[in-house]
Amino acid sequence: MLKGQKVVVVMPAYNAESTLRRTHQEVLEEGIVDLVIVVDDASSDQTARLAGELPCTLVHVHLRNQGYGANQKTCYRLAIEQGADIVIMVHPDYQYTPKLIPAMASLVASGLYPCVLGSRILGGYALKGGMPLWRYIANRALTFVENLLMGAKLSEYHTGYRAFSKALLEQLPLEANSDDFVFDNQMLAQILWLGYPIGEVSCPTKYFTDASSINFRRSCVYGLGCLKTALLYRLSRWGLCRTALFSRKK
Repeated sequence: MLKGQKVVVVMPAYNAESTLRRTHQEVLEEGIVDLVIVVDDASSDQTARLAGELPCTLVHVHLRNQGYGANQKTCYRLAIEQGADIVIMVHPDYQYTPKLIPAMASLVASGLYPCVLGSRILGGYALKGGMPLWRYIANRALTFVENLLMGAKLSEYHTGYRAFSKALLEQLPLEANSDDFVFDNQMLAQILWLGYPIGEVSCPTKYFTDASSINFRRSCVYGLGCLKTALLYRLSRWGLCRTALFSRKK
């Protein structure tokens, strides 16, 4: 626990057998995590079996592959059902260091931010950590346009390292979001729509063989989805369209 608040780490997993144990071990080493929830999205390897052997872990398995966004929907639902006050998403591929969990959780527990992101851009860690140049350029371009359309000043929208308060998660219409990768982007847009601040901490990251990464084609689909989300946000602010993504106001 942290300041009397239950901390739950969720791991949306798919074929993460080779990196899950190492990531999980470092998550628990931080000493504040009460429970780890692993949701296996019908992996073809031994991810689910391995997860079942890990301590302080609840395992849920999708019988068919539902997608990254659908996996997160299950993660957050289970975390709230388990009484989480603070929920932190850590990818089990060891791309993001679990050592930032205390810092991110503290920012949420203190009430300063209901959402905190681990940014690969702050501190210049992205390229140093091996992010491909084309991916870095796309990240910066998308972030610029999204900040412009949504009136924010985030360093990036595309990190998978995130911490949330339970109160915030319960307000977001997550079921309206995509079951694919653009879910991440839609979630941040919804938080901005509700008027909540988003904090960021500098996060080193690692790109290596076992780290998950979508291919160029799916990256293009994701990028177009991000632009569509930002445009819908702006049109909704102007009252020119209605969408279930932004169905609630603070």
